[in-house]
Amino acid sequence: MYCIGNQRNHWSVSTAHADLRREERQPVALSIPAQPQRITFDLQHTAIIVVDMQNDFCSENGWLDYIGSDYKALQQPIGPLNRALPALRQAGVPVIWLNWGNRPDKANLSPSILHVYNMTGEGIGIGEPLPNNQSRVLEKESWGAAIVSGLQTEPSDIYVDKYRMSGFWDTPLDSILRNLQIRTVLFAGVNLDQCVMATLQDAVNSGYDSILLEDCCATNSPAFCVEATLYNIKQCYGFVTTSAAVLEALQR
Repeated sequence: MYCIGNQRNHWSVSTAHADLRREERQPVALSIPAQPQRITFDLQHTAIIVVDMQNDFCSENGWLDYIGSDYKALQQPIGPLNRALPALRQAGVPVIWLNWGNRPDKANLSPSILHVYNMTGEGIGIGEPLPNNQSRVLEKESWGAAIVSGLQTEPSDIYVDKYRMSGFWDTPLDSILRNLQIRTVLFAGVNLDQCVMATLQDAVNSGYDSILLEDCCATNSPAFCVEATLYNIKQCYGFVTTSAAVLEALQR
């Protein structure tokens, strides 16, 4: 029989027969402390999404650095992610890198999206070259859209381009998660109060269980933005824990 699909969701077929039964995966329960309450979830149906850990936000000479924003604050998740991701991969959890990667013609971007990145029309916005290295801001296959150096990726990881604050709009993210039979999503990345929060909200609105790994997130927004974001996640959308708690549970 020939396998059609992926490891988590496939048929077995031959010339004379198609077996539509999916493999029944034995649950792998992970129980960890979190807020607002302790949680238990199944690693067999869990993925981690790492949002916007890319050069334009997190690196010297990226777009944030060019406009004078604090890019170094957004490097904080690198260490925790490099500790957590190998253990999650070993446990069979898919790693999804979700980065801005716009079309060169910007045909799917409205003025309301473009305005955020060039409010006066006098700056360097989406798709325009940075003076110091000519990388086109947040454009697919540009240096600025690439994952920041220092983060360890693997060939088995999944890469998704996004075009809004939320990674669910106008992207294949939802289809990928459903095809992998994912029910629970761990969230990491930057900015916590912007693209991470927007994507997490849409995940919950789409029916996924969402868990924020607080130590794997960062923002250069004021502290009250962090406070409000964590409050709203715990109050309205899901759970907040740390990668340290996940690692401890995985090592038991």
